[in-house]
Amino acid sequence: MKKNLQQLAAWLTIENQSFPETVVTGISIDTRTIAQGDLFIPFRGEAVNGHRFVEQAFEKGAAASLWMNDEPNPPEHLPLIFVDDPERTLQKMAECYRNEHKATFIGITGSNGKTSSKDILAGALSPYFKVQKTIGNFNNQLGLPITILQLDEDTEISVLEMGMSGYGEIEFLTKLARPHYAIITNIGEAHMQDLGSREGIAKAKFEIVEGLSEEGVLFFDGDEPLLQSLVAQTPHLTTQSFGFTAPQNLVASNIVATAQGSSFHVDGLIEGDFFISVLGEHQVKNTLNAMLVSKALGLTDEQIRNALRQVVLTHMRMQLIPIGELLFINDAYNAAPTSMHAAIQFVGKTTIRQEKWLVLGDMLELGNDEQQMHEEIADHIHHEKISYVCLYGPRMRWLYEKLRSTFDAAHLIYSEQEYAPIIEKIRSNATGESIILLKGSRGMQLEKIIHAIELA
Repeated sequence: MKKNLQQLAAWLTIENQSFPETVVTGISIDTRTIAQGDLFIPFRGEAVNGHRFVEQAFEKGAAASLWMNDEPNPPEHLPLIFVDDPERTLQKMAECYRNEHKATFIGITGSNGKTSSKDILAGALSPYFKVQKTIGNFNNQLGLPITILQLDEDTEISVLEMGMSGYGEIEFLTKLARPHYAIITNIGEAHMQDLGSREGIAKAKFEIVEGLSEEGVLFFDGDEPLLQSLVAQTPHLTTQSFGFTAPQNLVASNIVATAQGSSFHVDGLIEGDFFISVLGEHQVKNTLNAMLVSKALGLTDEQIRNALRQVVLTHMRMQLIPIGELLFINDAYNAAPTSMHAAIQFVGKTTIRQEKWLVLGDMLELGNDEQQMHEEIADHIHHEKISYVCLYGPRMRWLYEKLRSTFDAAHLIYSEQEYAPIIEKIRSNATGESIILLKGSRGMQLEKIIHAIELA
């Protein structure tokens, strides 16, 4: 984005202010990461007032800043745009820039796999288009507008992740982004405490179609009955489905995992054998939606095949990390029952190494059913496939009690608050034949266990 302050003021219908010819080339809400030419947006909260950092933002390279009309003592020597509501102003600017931009916009939501799908899709398209994607977790009512405003003017594809915690949030984001293509990766249990049921979660995720362009296409997990039902109730939609069971527009089979990634076969709109340097059947499913979108954008099967071989995911998504003779799978970015079961299933089936370890942390934000959901993990852990289970966090005590009848004390360890017992268990017992999965919600920070092993 390259706009002078007068152009921004026109977007915001500000008529009673005069501005210098200052050009803004980006957006920032944090002085720690501000870049030269950014427009700084100060928010006023209960604990912190961003207006205190405006002058610091200019010292670090900001070209201009917003300033709330009712905030006293604006610095007179700096280029400021006076507004009533910085958040709404940010969203309005993003809406205007989106309306001007010629890129193809793709929106992605779902309970699990949003970030992986975003990475895989961007990786599949990048050899053939100029692609920009959501960075990090900038996927909410502040992050998505910032992502849009950070788009280069010549970007051809914008891949936008859309997150939520309650009803109406995806609808707001999709109406702002107005995607040409939309993806729903799956329906899990994340945000159960806010939405009450998987049916509620599906309804909230399905809001993404509210902003879909009239000629747009929804790509959805066709193995999910809740999405099948919602699609059936929306006959005007153009849709394509993906999954592991026919009939779908794209079906994956013969999935084989190696230390380098996953090979699989597909039938449907795309035919043949493919490979991604990513582990897990659930990541193969995330690849299917990327393949369908790539096909819709005109790529050939061979172009898709070649691009997928080079795909790299954001860290902590089924990430293989060798440390000495040990081999870790770092899947510790987040966890909910669906993704937890998928990761455990992968470890149980893999032939990469013979001795299987699970290091599992609490799953958060599950609501009233959290005890049952933690206990039900036991149904997916089989002692003939898994050698060691290490559990961390207060909620994992429920799983620990369920597993005590099938695992002896030498192979089952529980720690409520300290990583140290688990770190020591790995150091003392893991070998060159061990593969060690770390899986838990972001707040559990299980990657600290890997860091401790690295520093040993």
